[in-house]
Amino acid sequence: MAAAGWYHRDISQVVAEELLAKAGRDGSFLVRDSESVKGAYALCLLFQRHVYTYRILPDDEGLLSVQTTQGIQAKYFHTLPDLIGAYQHPNNGLVTPLLHPVHRPRPAEDSGEPGRGRGLCRAGGGEGPAGWDSVTLTLPTDGEDARGWGHTVPCPGAPPPSRTHIPQQLQQRLQEQVRSSPASDFMGFMAEYLRHHVQDLEALCHGHPQLRHLSTALATACRALHSEIDFTLAGLETLARVFDPPLSPRSPAREQVSAPTAPRDLYILWSSPDPQPGMHQSSATSKILHPALQGFLSSDPDLELLLNKISTVNHLLSSLEKKVLKSLQETVTRHNLALPSVAMSPLPAARPLAVQNFEVKVGKSQRAALTVDVELGIVTLAKRGSGSPEELIPQDKILQLIKYQSVQSKVRLVCARENQKSLSRDFIFPNARKREAFCQLLQLMRIQHSNLDEPEIISVYVGTWNMGSTPPPRSLASWLTSRGLGHTQDETTACIPHDIYVIGTQENSLGDREWVEFLCASLKTLMAIDYRVVALQCLWSIKMVVLVKPEHQRRISHVHTSSVKTGIANTLGNKGAVGVSFLFNGTSFGFVNCHLASGSEKTHRRNQNYSDILHSLALGDKRLGGFDLTLRFTHLFWFGDLNYRLDMDVQVGPCRCQAGDSGGRGAWGVIVPSLPQDILTHVVKKEFQALLAVDQLNLEREKNKVFLRFSEGDISFPPTYRYERGTRDTYVWQKSKPTGMRINVPSWCDRILWKSHPETHVVCNSYGCTDDIVTSDHSPVFATFEVGVTSQFVPKEAPGSSPEALACIEWESMEVILKTTSRSKCYIEFHSYCLEEVQRSGENTFQNCDIPGFLKLGWSSKHLPVLNPILPDLEYLGDQHLLLSIKGVESCESYGECCLALRSAIGTTAQQFETFLFHRGEETGSVRGWMRVRVPRGRRGTRERLYGNGGRTQPPPGAPGSGTPL
Repeated sequence: MAAAGWYHRDISQVVAEELLAKAGRDGSFLVRDSESVKGAYALCLLFQRHVYTYRILPDDEGLLSVQTTQGIQAKYFHTLPDLIGAYQHPNNGLVTPLLHPVHRPRPAEDSGEPGRGRGLCRAGGGEGPAGWDSVTLTLPTDGEDARGWGHTVPCPGAPPPSRTHIPQQLQQRLQEQVRSSPASDFMGFMAEYLRHHVQDLEALCHGHPQLRHLSTALATACRALHSEIDFTLAGLETLARVFDPPLSPRSPAREQVSAPTAPRDLYILWSSPDPQPGMHQSSATSKILHPALQGFLSSDPDLELLLNKISTVNHLLSSLEKKVLKSLQETVTRHNLALPSVAMSPLPAARPLAVQNFEVKVGKSQRAALTVDVELGIVTLAKRGSGSPEELIPQDKILQLIKYQSVQSKVRLVCARENQKSLSRDFIFPNARKREAFCQLLQLMRIQHSNLDEPEIISVYVGTWNMGSTPPPRSLASWLTSRGLGHTQDETTACIPHDIYVIGTQENSLGDREWVEFLCASLKTLMAIDYRVVALQCLWSIKMVVLVKPEHQRRISHVHTSSVKTGIANTLGNKGAVGVSFLFNGTSFGFVNCHLASGSEKTHRRNQNYSDILHSLALGDKRLGGFDLTLRFTHLFWFGDLNYRLDMDVQVGPCRCQAGDSGGRGAWGVIVPSLPQDILTHVVKKEFQALLAVDQLNLEREKNKVFLRFSEGDISFPPTYRYERGTRDTYVWQKSKPTGMRINVPSWCDRILWKSHPETHVVCNSYGCTDDIVTSDHSPVFATFEVGVTSQFVPKEAPGSSPEALACIEWESMEVILKTTSRSKCYIEFHSYCLEEVQRSGENTFQNCDIPGFLKLGWSSKHLPVLNPILPDLEYLGDQHLLLSIKGVESCESYGECCLALRSAIGTTAQQFETFLFHRGEETGSVRGWMRVRVPRGRRGTRERLYGNGGRTQPPPGAPGSGTPL
C-alpha cells in the first residue's frame, strides 16, 4: 500500500503551493482536505512551475473519483491510496502523472510541543474517514522521550483491518502518542499490555467484560500513586479536621475521634497495602466508585483501592472550600464582624445622570463654562466676565460636532438658528479626555431624545484578564468602569453604563455560575442595572461572558458559541480560544477570547495558534462558513492573553526588578541594574514607543503573519505582565519552569484588537489597564467602543409594488491578482444578506502569469452578473455589504475573499474600488474594479444618522477634523 505521507489533512491552498514549490519537480503532488465540500479532497499537482488543483469527490456509495477535463471518463475507486496509485500512470486526464509525493514537513523548531506544525497530522486531532489504516514513517528521535518510536500517520480510505492487525494498529497509535507525551515510562506499561490485549479481546467476545489484563497493567503502572495520594490525603484530612465544628468534651463523637484505638475504618483499610486475610474491600469502595467502574475493575483490588483514594481526594478538594467558608462565616457571626461582599452591598437607586460642567476657552482667550444636561437635552454656554446672559442650546438645534485632529483638545459645535445660517463655535478643553467626555455626553443626549424606535449607536465594553488561577478581589470597579492607566474614561462618563459587556478571562479558577453571578452583581452595584446573560462559553479556565442591558435582550438573535483547543497536540484546553457571535438587530458581532502559547521564543507557535483558531472556530452564519472568519461579521473583536513578548534578549541576576529610575523610587518602584534598568527607565518615563518597536505582536503584524487589517488602540499604559502579586510596583523577571529558569521581560501580553467591515462606524473611546487589582501577575485590560448598528429595515413600499422599483448592482470590469502558481480559470461568488441567493460570475475572460508566483485575472461586464437586492431603498442599501470569493473552476476551492461596501457606490456613475483578498488569515491577493449601485428615484429618501457623515453632511469649510452630524 502506498505511504500516506502525501496526505496533509487541512492545510490551505497557499501552504500546499509553498510545499510543492520547494519540491520543484514536475509531477510532485500532495492531497489535502477540500475546503468547499465536506468529505472531499483536493489533489494538488506541480507541472512546469504551476500548481493544478483537482477535486476528489465521493459519490453516494462512497466511491472516489477525480474531476478532470471534460471528455475523460470518470474512474471510481474504493480507497484514496488506490486512486493515487492509478493516477501514477499517464493519460488519465491530469496534466502529468503523479510521480513524486510531497510529504508533511516536520514541526517548526520553536513550536516547543511535539507533533505540531503547519499541515502536520496532530495527535488527538479530528477524526478521519472511516476505515483509516496506519503506516509507520521512521523519524529521528528528539531526546529520550521518543524511545526510538516511529511516527504513525493515518492513511485515508484504506480497507478496514482484520482482528489480527488490531495489536499492530494500537501499537502504532501508541507510538504516535509517545512523541507528544512526557510519560514514556507509563507508555512502556501500556505497550506491554497492547502486546497481550488480545486475551482481553477474546474474553470480551465470550461475554466477560472485566478486562482483567488491563486492570493488572493499570495497577502496575499506577503503583507509585499510592504513596503520593496517601501523603496528599493525610494533609487534606488534617486541614479538614481543623475546620470541623467544635464538639462538646463529653460528646460521643469527640470520644471516638480522640480514642487512639478507634481510627476511621477507611483509614485502616488504606494504611495497609496488603489487605488482611478475609477482608473484603469492595464493600467499602462501592459507596464511592461510579457503578460503571465497579464491574469493570472489580477484578483487581489494588486498582479499585487506588480509584477509591482518588475519589476521596476529589471529594475532599470539592468540600474543603465550603467547609472553610462555613467556618469563617460562623466566626464572623459569633464575633459580630463585617464581611464585605459585592452581593451584600446595598444597591444604589437608579437616578438620572448628573449635570456635567466643563471649563473651556472660546475664541483666543475668552473663558466660558459649558453645561450638559442629558436628561433635559440642553447645552448651556456661560461666558465669564462678559455680562452676557447664558445661551441655551437645545439638542435638536445641534447639527454637527467636529473634532480637530491637529489640536486634540479642540472641538467645533455647529448649531441651527432661526431664519439664519448655521452658527459655528470652537471650544478648547483643558485636555483631550475632557473633550471626549463632552462628545460622549452629547451623543448620549442625542440618543435619549431621538424619536427612533431602534438604536443606531451602542456602546460596547471589552475586558480581558489573566486571573493567575487566584480568586478576584471583592471589587472590580476600576476594571468595569475603565479607570486606571492609559487612555481611560473621564470621571464624568466612567459610570455611564454600556449596552454590551464582553468579559474574557484566562486562568479563571472560579466556577462558571459563580463567575457569572459575581459579574452581574458587580455591574448591578456599579450601574443599578440588572444585566442579562447572552452567552457563557468556557474552555477549561478560559471563559467569556456576554451581558446586555435588559432592553436589548429582544434585539439579540442567532447566538452561536464555539471553542478551539491549542494546547499540547491540540487536545488540551489549557491554551486555546472561546468564541461567541450574535446579531444585534441587523448587525453581526463576533468575539474571540484566547490564551496563546507562552514563552518569549514561541512566536511561531503563537502565530500557529492564531491560524488554528481562525480556521477552526465555528461562529456566525453557516452559509458563510467558507469565508475567512474575519470577514463573517460586521464587527469582530479579538482579545485575551496573546502572550506576545518584547523581542529582547535580557539576562538578569537572581533578583526581583522593580519598575523605577536609577535615582530611587519612581512612579512604579525603585532600582534595578544593567539592561533591565534601561527597559524600566522607558516604562517610568512612559516612553512606550521604544519598547513597542520590539513588541512581537507588532512585528508579526507588520510581516502580515497575524491579525491582518485588524486595528488596535494606542498603547499608553505600562506592560501588563509580569508583576509581583500583591503590588504593581515590581516586575518579576524570572520564572521557574521544569525545563529551567525562564526570563520574562515585562510585556504587553494582554491585548484587544478589532476588525470591522468597510464604511461602518466604530470608535475606540478607551484602552488601558487597571492599577489597583493586584491578585494576579497580569493587570486587567479594558477597551470601550462606540459602534454603529442597523435595524431590521422595514420599507415604506412593498418590494416590486411598481415596475421601476428595483435596485441593481452593476459592474463595468474587475481585475484580480492572486498569489498563486496555479493557472486555473476562476469564477467569482457573490454573497450578501441583501441577495436572495448566492450569485456566480462566468469564467474570467483575461489571464496571464507573467510575474512568477502571481496569476492575473480579468472579467468584462458581460461576464459579471447584475445583482438585484431584495429591497431597493437607499437607506437600506447604504448599510449593506457584498462578500466576494474567488474560486478555481476545476477545484471549486477559494483563492481569496473580500468585503465591499455598497454605500460609496450608490449613484448614477460607476465608482472604483480596490481591496485585499484574504484566506484563512493570510493575504492572498487583491481585487479592483468599477461598480455602480442604482437606486430607483422613488426610493432615495433617507434621514440623518446619529454618527458619521456618510456622504450626507459635510464638515464646514476650513475645519480640519472628523465630523459627526448630530
